[in-house]
Amino acid sequence: MSDQDDAPQQADRPDEPKEQAPPPGSDKPAPDATDTPPPEANPFDQAGRNPLGASGGTGGAGTAHAARRTFARQYDFHGDGQVYEGNTFISQFGIDTGPPVVRGAVPQDTLERLTEVYCETSGYQRMKHLLRTNGLLVLCGEPGSGRTATALALLSELSGDKVTRLDPSTVVHEIDPDAGCGHLLELPPDDDSPSDHDRRHRGDLRDTPARRPSRLTELHLDGLSDRLRAKGAYGIVLVQSGDLADRLSQGRYAVYCAPPPQAEVLHRHLRVLLRGEPDGALAGARALAVREDVTRALGLDELRPREAARLAEQLARHQRGELTDEQLLESCGTFVRAQARAWFAGADRPGTLPEARTAIGAAAFRIAVAVFNRSAYSLTAEAAEQLAWELAVTLDPERPVGRRLFGSHAEDRPVVARSVLEDGEIDLGAARVPVRTIRFQGEALATAVLREVWHGYHNARGPLSRWLRSLCDDPRPEVWVRASIAAGVLCSWDWIYGFGELVRPMAAVDNPVPRMAAATALAEAARDPKVQPAVVALLKEWAKSDDGALVETAVLAHGYALPAGSVRASVDALGAVVRGGGAREPDVLGTASFSVMRLLATDEPHTVTARMDDWLRDGRRELVDLVLLSVIGTLTMRTTHLWGLTEVSGLEPHGSRPLLVALLATRPHLAPELAVMVRRALSTARSGAPALDGLGSLLRRAAKDAEALRLVCGFLPLLAEGPRDRDRLRGLLKDLVRDRDRPLDKTAAGRMWDAVAEGAQR
Repeated sequence: MSDQDDAPQQADRPDEPKEQAPPPGSDKPAPDATDTPPPEANPFDQAGRNPLGASGGTGGAGTAHAARRTFARQYDFHGDGQVYEGNTFISQFGIDTGPPVVRGAVPQDTLERLTEVYCETSGYQRMKHLLRTNGLLVLCGEPGSGRTATALALLSELSGDKVTRLDPSTVVHEIDPDAGCGHLLELPPDDDSPSDHDRRHRGDLRDTPARRPSRLTELHLDGLSDRLRAKGAYGIVLVQSGDLADRLSQGRYAVYCAPPPQAEVLHRHLRVLLRGEPDGALAGARALAVREDVTRALGLDELRPREAARLAEQLARHQRGELTDEQLLESCGTFVRAQARAWFAGADRPGTLPEARTAIGAAAFRIAVAVFNRSAYSLTAEAAEQLAWELAVTLDPERPVGRRLFGSHAEDRPVVARSVLEDGEIDLGAARVPVRTIRFQGEALATAVLREVWHGYHNARGPLSRWLRSLCDDPRPEVWVRASIAAGVLCSWDWIYGFGELVRPMAAVDNPVPRMAAATALAEAARDPKVQPAVVALLKEWAKSDDGALVETAVLAHGYALPAGSVRASVDALGAVVRGGGAREPDVLGTASFSVMRLLATDEPHTVTARMDDWLRDGRRELVDLVLLSVIGTLTMRTTHLWGLTEVSGLEPHGSRPLLVALLATRPHLAPELAVMVRRALSTARSGAPALDGLGSLLRRAAKDAEALRLVCGFLPLLAEGPRDRDRLRGLLKDLVRDRDRPLDKTAAGRMWDAVAEGAQR
């Protein structure tokens, strides 16, 4: 794989042809008088090649890692998708729960209930000290994280339960505090949008609702602090995580409000809700909260206080016999969908640029995390910027949109998508390198985000599709694999739209990377049993097409085994393509051999070797060539390059080794069949030279790997069946040892020589 080009891929790149690296060189085989004359273009000149060349796409370094780290599909969704908030004090004061009032006192019964259930967050005492000293405190955090409850608790404690809530549109520097009272103001999430003054300076002031005259700064907060202290009052301003929170956190008023522990919040709410219930009800509810099926239905690592309060209500109802187990799981399934819906409801507010830039950027970042969950943060952030551009030009095609260079810090940005940064590794085939990864705090969030955007907002489909197609043109496997799998999931949800906007445009491109991405998307879509028949019919049609790109895409798709429904059906489909004329195109024959190798790397390699044996017995040249090319590929192709969309037990430890060695380690009973095919490749004139080169490469690698050397030495006697076989192998070993540039280790060569001699004694 080549990681030279880290530049973002533009949307108009898929149709541009990319230069492919030349295939590995090999000597042409000697003429074979018994065979028919070879075609003008010899397919064995590219034996064992990667269909995407050196670009690193299919089977490129890191591809197996990317395929395994896709967003979760194992979570089922319960219920009808209705979104609601529990009847608790936390949800009563959310910014999305009804029309705001200009100014209103918080009811006493609400404050009393708060006293019963509130769980102190980390840093509560420091917050109280700052509020008492300055009269003002800015709490930063995400909605539902307990900011409001913490603010109410602080203000209630210091003001003697006299708390007033202010309209979110209230201008900070115009607040006239009431003497001795606590004041709570929650700023809207787009408060840091450009002011009228900024927009007028750029000449883009439009008719918009009245806005704050300027961005909130430390000066405004100083003035409010003075007014509050002058009247013996207190004030707390709630700010959502983002650019404004980042700026204010550098001053003396802002503090991050971390969510309190889920278990403690849940316990306090259950204690109140189950008051008067029989003994054991509280313990039973807490045990139910951590039951595997309940946590799986929730799909979230850690519940926020608002969610914990909702769950407590549902658990209490279950304990009282008001909910069955099934109804409880259905209710739990709404939590993650509620989060996704809250993220994207009005995510382009107020519908004009540049005011909507912040909201669009947050929406794009959440979608990017859904596609790149558990992948590199750098790739995720870059992809998010590209998607934000697509969304912005769709919203306002005439307004150019740039990128902020120093916006939210990388340490702070993940909280916008309920995600975290972690240290991880990326598999590069021959090595693993450290990388900073990002992941959702809940595996079900990735699917929920894509489902919400795809099904809930039709106008977002266009920019989302263009973005995924551009990512599928990126040669880096960590990029195009993720994008193609996401495209496949979207196709399974709406085949008609997804195929036309995602798969068909990529399959027709004269570029191997998008074609492989299209094949991957088709295989992923075929997971859905309702879509799989459509994929099968499509691949049959493409296999007979006069368009070589479509034929090659169909061949690549069969390498996953998912479209045809089984490994056996996939192998038969590849044989049918070759028999139907695919062998006349060396590129298609080489691609078919690559797909055969990928099927060998599944859980059913014996099915593939049995069919390959049948093809050799059949004798038709195109089928024999397919077997020979596939066998040569197993000698050189690293196992990690032959990834699929399903896990294969036992192969991962052998990812850096050639497929043949991995099969010898995990499927030793296949050794005799594999030896027959390798001997056939070595003894056939048209494939002999590349096969010998491939075997030499395998022996060199084995000499540096003790486990591989043991396996190869056990395999060599099977290759040394006759005198000619032994002479060929001994000659190869002599050449490798005498190589002046890269001489083979003599100790390893001695063990291999003895293994060849062992073949003569059998």
